[in-house]
Amino acid sequence: MLKIVPPSRKVMNLGHFLKQSADRFPDKPALIRGDVELSFRELNQRVDSICSAFDSMGVAKGDRILVQSRNSFAMFESMFVAFRLGAVLVPVNFRLSEDEVAFIAQNSGASVLIYEGIFASHRDAATHAGDLKHIMCFDNPAEGELLWDDLAKEEASFEECAVDYDDPCWFFFTSGTTGRPKAAVLTHGQMGFVVTNHIADLMPELGEGDCSLVVAPLSHGAGIHQLPQVARGVTTVLLSGQRFDAEDVFALVEKHKITNMFTVPTILKTMMESEAVDEYDHSSLKHVIYAGSPTYRVDQQLALKKLGKCIVQYFGLGEVTGNITVFPALLHDADDDVQGRIGTCGTARSAMQVQIQADGGAEVVRGETGEICVTGPAVFAGYYNNPEANKAAFRNGWFLTGDLGHMDEEGFVYITGRASDMYISGGSNIYPREIEEKLLQYPDVKECAILGMPDPKWGEIGVAALVVIDGFDLEAFQEWMGGKIASYKLPRRIELFDALPVSGYGKITKNLVREAIEMRDSEAK
Repeated sequence: MLKIVPPSRKVMNLGHFLKQSADRFPDKPALIRGDVELSFRELNQRVDSICSAFDSMGVAKGDRILVQSRNSFAMFESMFVAFRLGAVLVPVNFRLSEDEVAFIAQNSGASVLIYEGIFASHRDAATHAGDLKHIMCFDNPAEGELLWDDLAKEEASFEECAVDYDDPCWFFFTSGTTGRPKAAVLTHGQMGFVVTNHIADLMPELGEGDCSLVVAPLSHGAGIHQLPQVARGVTTVLLSGQRFDAEDVFALVEKHKITNMFTVPTILKTMMESEAVDEYDHSSLKHVIYAGSPTYRVDQQLALKKLGKCIVQYFGLGEVTGNITVFPALLHDADDDVQGRIGTCGTARSAMQVQIQADGGAEVVRGETGEICVTGPAVFAGYYNNPEANKAAFRNGWFLTGDLGHMDEEGFVYITGRASDMYISGGSNIYPREIEEKLLQYPDVKECAILGMPDPKWGEIGVAALVVIDGFDLEAFQEWMGGKIASYKLPRRIELFDALPVSGYGKITKNLVREAIEMRDSEAK
């Protein structure tokens, strides 16, 4: 029997993107915040110097580096320090609690912690839970800790670590909507493909003439979005402050002639509802990319009305680094008759294959609902140290997204909702997404979430959690619903909120909505 022993699959270290841009555009600003700028040469030199310092401390290939911080130059640098060392970046959403950070420190096996001074309590929790050998602070170190800037003072060169395709570079922790967060392992080879794919599918012709604005945490999707910017010598601008402010966003768009940004639907909606969208020049925008959760048609139409045809949607999970589908700017249109495919998240990304499957793994016929599954080079290497989760996540080489949807004859995918969101009322399967889309057409409804909750008669009933404007008339709304939604799909209970609870990732999370309603029920007893 012929047996082939494959050679080492050496690939470019992801940190080399920065060196390439420093060679080509040494004096161009790589990072801007307020009046402070850092050129590509300076950024590359700082990363080299810090890597040299880490190397002298014994930090080596495969070590996990936990980063707890809000967006900053230093956090941006830490990405490339980890990559260049051959270490594994473990960025933490800064909104997580001390207990959650402690779990990630322990679960990841982190040996290095880098943190922002305001998160001293998170540092303490991680120290008690994990096996940390080195602790350093970006801005206000405790006694005995190293200051990040001190590591960059002594200029040094550093030879980036040689890596293979499957060498991990990033532990991308999931948001944990179905239990404890899991570490999706992203590799150097996989991420090289992702950077190329992002440029090809999301930002065609991205180049040194562009400028990118960061409006979401660099610990997750925004961090991945900035890698193509570095690869193409694009300047990255950070918000002036740490809190999101729509006026700050549009002022920076006008000042720096921003051409692209990554955001999530809740942030995009907030931006479009701000008066600032009409007060500043945003004509430079070419690609406003939104992803991370379903986007409702009314919000899409508002963005098109305000910004024009520059919005780009993609569907993808952290495990596939966003690379499942794309719905490009060209195909977006505010007119339903022109757009035609209302509710689609687009077609499969380049070199990725998407299939709608039944429970047993067979592909369903076009138009039929099933689970959205994907295969291709952007799919992660598996969950770290979690064989049970890996077994549940893969079937016959396909990654199972947990999202339900269907595909039309032309290959456009439509998301019905999470498999866990579907509920059964009176024996009928009900998918919340289609109901939410309709309810948001009512002019007095600003936000909504539909979820199934236990009921002694029907098994489950639909509960509508709504954010409404002043003067909302419940009876008029219920009458309107009766003419828009089939009777068996009608929500049988309505709960009003000032704002729907969101996760640390800026998403409206059904689990948090459910907990809020259950708390109301408990308090009412």
